Amino acid sequence: MAQETCEVKVRRGESVDRALRRLKKALDKEGVLKTMRAKRCYEKPSEKKKRLANSRRGRR
Repeated sequence: MAQETCEVKVRRGESVDRALRRLKKALDKEGVLKTMRAKRCYEKPSEKKKRLANSRRGRR
């Protein structure tokens, strides 16, 4: 699995909180957080099929 890196440099006069907010937005835009949450625990193949089928049904 390829590892993606996201880099945010703190600008002069910028607070750390604002830099963290920019980092979170960048990670969310790349989808890193979503994949990390999905891979947090093992999901059985049957559960995965069931979840995907339910999401498809909701789109109809």
